[in-house]
Amino acid sequence: MKFVDLSLPDVAANLALDEALLDEAVSSDDEFFRLWESELPAVIIGRASKIEEEVNLAYCEETHLPVFRRCSGGLSVVIGPGCLMYSVILSKRQNPALDVIDHCHEFVLDRIRSALNGLSLNVSISGTSDLTVDGQKCSGNSLRSKQEAILYHGTLLYDASISQISRSLRMPPRSPDYREKRTHDEFLTNLAVDRDSLWTALKQAWPCQEAAEEWPRHRTEQLVIEKYGAKDWTYAR
Repeated sequence: MKFVDLSLPDVAANLALDEALLDEAVSSDDEFFRLWESELPAVIIGRASKIEEEVNLAYCEETHLPVFRRCSGGLSVVIGPGCLMYSVILSKRQNPALDVIDHCHEFVLDRIRSALNGLSLNVSISGTSDLTVDGQKCSGNSLRSKQEAILYHGTLLYDASISQISRSLRMPPRSPDYREKRTHDEFLTNLAVDRDSLWTALKQAWPCQEAAEEWPRHRTEQLVIEKYGAKDWTYAR
């Protein structure tokens, strides 16, 4: 597994890089673990999300908060300072059990949870793919599966603006039972940990033999033009 320590200045490029790494894993059988954080806030909707159902577009337009669509499933999130992003790209040839979606969630989230609990955070797995502390969500996760590899990525809130999330997103069209119809303000929480400790714990959870010396720049740029930077993709639904 190779470690990719790379936060690109543009949100679209960061989303494109995740997919480009997945493409590289498909063709090469390499595996990657990536950590990144956006300097600016943005709304990221799921591949199948209906944007007007999930996003308060009037607020986003008023505050110039950009909206992007990712390649994985799940519902909308707000990223930015205080929200650490991780991405794991795994080979199915090396891990055949990852053909089963439920096992993908278990395989990745068990490791993330163990890393966080090593920081005395008392994190649990809730719903299909959430991480929680005392019933409040601190991490949302989603995946994109191809025949040869998977991309599993998620958010980890440690100093995020919960109030901005609440203003940016509508109540979701579907939610896990444990949410109990709570508002975003009631439902979400930040992890009680500093960024450096969180970063170190996650990196230790996914031991990498080497740092990636190169990254798929051309494929990333291509995906920004064709998909992530295109309104036709973002506003497709």
